[in-house]
Amino acid sequence: MIACAAISARALVEAAAADGVATVALDLFGDADTCRHASAWHPIGNPVTLCIERSPLLAALDALASQGGVDGWVAGSGFDGEPDLLLAAAERLPLFGTTPAAMHRLRDPREFFERLDTLEIDHPEVGFEPPATPEHWLLKDARSCGGWGVRPWGGPSAANDSGPGRYWQRRLAGQPMSATFIGNGREAVLLGFNRQLVREIGEHPFVFGGIVGPVPVDESVRSAITRAVGALTAEFGVVGLASLDFLNDGGRARVLELNPRPPASLVLYPDLHGGGPFRAHMNACRHGVLPQAPPPANSVRGQAIVYADAPLRLHAAAAARIADWPGACDLPRAGTRFSPGEPICSVSACGHEAEAVIAELARQSATLRTSLETPS
Repeated sequence: MIACAAISARALVEAAAADGVATVALDLFGDADTCRHASAWHPIGNPVTLCIERSPLLAALDALASQGGVDGWVAGSGFDGEPDLLLAAAERLPLFGTTPAAMHRLRDPREFFERLDTLEIDHPEVGFEPPATPEHWLLKDARSCGGWGVRPWGGPSAANDSGPGRYWQRRLAGQPMSATFIGNGREAVLLGFNRQLVREIGEHPFVFGGIVGPVPVDESVRSAITRAVGALTAEFGVVGLASLDFLNDGGRARVLELNPRPPASLVLYPDLHGGGPFRAHMNACRHGVLPQAPPPANSVRGQAIVYADAPLRLHAAAAARIADWPGACDLPRAGTRFSPGEPICSVSACGHEAEAVIAELARQSATLRTSLETPS
């Protein structure tokens, strides 16, 4: 049995179940489908904060270690900027994934971008002191995830600009994309390229809204990103499922960050040679064995998060409506309350073209959200 810990562990435990692997889920939500696929669920934080809390996480791992039968754990989203927490958790149960030391290096923006320069990997201009003018600059927090720590820089009068993990990055045009891959610490296999869906929520204009793929890219992008994935895997010792975020601007790829843990895009690659993505992750972590590169896909999958636009209390009929919605996942329980900007659930779509899938996800999200929104 394997423990899966993340802000939301649903995709991990669902992928594990498809590969015949028993799991225990540790996350913030305890959604109905998460609990259906896992043998047990442990809460590790408040879903309102979207942050994993140290005490309940370590207590849950201690309990699993003492009861026996759990071989180790997999870290998903929520640990990106928390290498110390990752290390403390890995001392309770073996971690199947990239080491906390490597995570620390990857989330140190000075080291990461210096390594990109040394390896001659293209990226937007970055700085660690306030730029002379605020125009066309973003302020980023390497400790955050999901785009919540990215905002246009308001100039030197803005508060809380400096601090650990914060840096400035030139704002450039281009399509936000990611490359999903599996590494063994020395080399990597690229699974595919994905379009990232981004939406504005309150004062956060770049929040992750969903993922669509695999999608075709120009050969120049494929070549550059394939080389970057291989070089960074070897440089940082990336192990297991991971993703590389980049901007695609007319065939020029500029790297933004590397997420050294199973990404949201794992749901787009359910069929790999010899099993699914969870088994491939475990094979890479346990044995250093990588899957074969998948053949060109004949369809495009997509998944999008449905965020609340208004205060919402989910009554029983509304919860049942979500559960019955074709392709819905991250299924909330009746009685759950949502504030504006909080995730309600996710919807899925499949087609032959990315644009059609994106349009269908937008249609489903709007229709489902409208059907649910009643005064709290």
